Amino acid sequence: MDSPLAWRPVTAVSAVLVTLLLALSPRYGYHRDELYFRALADYPDWGYVDQPPFTPMAARLSMALFGDSPTALRVLPALAAALLVVLTALIARELGGGGAAQTLTAAGTATGAYTLIAGHTLLTASFDLPIWAAAILFMLKALLRDERWWLAAGAVIGAATYNKLLIVMLVLGLAVGLPAAGPRRLLASKWLWAGALVAAVLALPNFVYQLTHDWPQLKMAAGLSEGDGDTMRLLFTPMQLLLFGPVVAVIAGFGFVRLWRDRRVRALAVAYPAAAVVTVISGGRFDYTAGLVLLLFAAGCVTAESAGREKIKSAGLSLAVNGLGNAVITLPLVPLTMLASTPVPLINEVARESIGWPAFNAAVTGVLDSLPPEERRRAVVVTGNYGEHGSLVQGGLTRVYSGHNQLWEYGPPPDDGDPAIIVNVGRMRRDLQYSSCEVRARVDNGLGLDNEEQDMPVFLCQGLRQPWTATWHRWQQFD
Repeated sequence: MDSPLAWRPVTAVSAVLVTLLLALSPRYGYHRDELYFRALADYPDWGYVDQPPFTPMAARLSMALFGDSPTALRVLPALAAALLVVLTALIARELGGGGAAQTLTAAGTATGAYTLIAGHTLLTASFDLPIWAAAILFMLKALLRDERWWLAAGAVIGAATYNKLLIVMLVLGLAVGLPAAGPRRLLASKWLWAGALVAAVLALPNFVYQLTHDWPQLKMAAGLSEGDGDTMRLLFTPMQLLLFGPVVAVIAGFGFVRLWRDRRVRALAVAYPAAAVVTVISGGRFDYTAGLVLLLFAAGCVTAESAGREKIKSAGLSLAVNGLGNAVITLPLVPLTMLASTPVPLINEVARESIGWPAFNAAVTGVLDSLPPEERRRAVVVTGNYGEHGSLVQGGLTRVYSGHNQLWEYGPPPDDGDPAIIVNVGRMRRDLQYSSCEVRARVDNGLGLDNEEQDMPVFLCQGLRQPWTATWHRWQQFD
């Protein structure tokens, strides 16, 4: 007989999480990815060179419903984090967990480092985590109860491709797990293949977009692997321990054993190492396995519950300490004036890259405002990455361009774009485009916090050598 859903504690954990995330949402400022999504929201499309349309359109919806502010963009991520908590508790329940296991799973998920980051900031992962959890929950139901649940799993997987194609990793993990660990009879199940067909039909527009646009996601993946692949391989193992915190990782280890011992769900135990191997070989990001880590964690919480009250109590206390450490590192709890003197910016890229955008905008607009009226009318601004572009657009500037990822598609700058204010672009590109470039300002966030924009020179370039329409192809970059 199924254990009842522990809806009171699970709902309480979700409510506290949403309240905390929204209360802290105005602190620090936009993250660079949020500025990018905010810019893409002005260009609705079936897809973009670096991602499907869901997250940029979530930004568009958020601004329409809640206004244009960091808090407005972060309402949906906070709600998605709450949904993730409920879904992981349901996964624990599906694996036989009672109230204690469900509550432990909810609390550990809510206070996991990656959950807090994805719930605080509008990222593709904000929605990918609950989508993976839903797909895994339906897979478990298909494996443990009724094969017709493969239809629901297929529907979620197909829909997931509109947010991120990473869901293919989960499918690949299952494709390895079923023949390797069974139950192999499912390979002949009409419901499994019907679910696969549902996923394929729903995902088809995404793959048509890729086909008709020369497979930009493959180019993007190659660019990421070439630029950061070696670093990601080195970071993969330690970050598996830190992704949701070391206590979650330890409990997940027990969860792997539990899944492995149950022949009915052993395929999903195999899915984690399969996805991990593919991630390491391809040089992908260490968070590509996050959804499967939460599955293992939920299974581990069921193991802790079956070991008795003392084990549950010990796990709960350990997760409380784990969560407190995660909150300090991932949430904007440290005052801005003190942040640079702590290790938080070194550990948390999201915090580091959410600081200093007003100072960056001021440095660029200061150079622009110093120009004579006629030059200011013709001037363009060219940035090296999408965060800088998005920040200037959010600040009200027009005639801002970048060759970074999707933004290249919205160029080139007009051929009368002389002079140009250029930031974060290498000397070779500047010198090929303009006859003279000189530093007119430097970015200073005033906090002593080191990030990509801190101390960045702002160049004023004059004397356009060639029309932008003839040279824009040189400015395209994928990373």
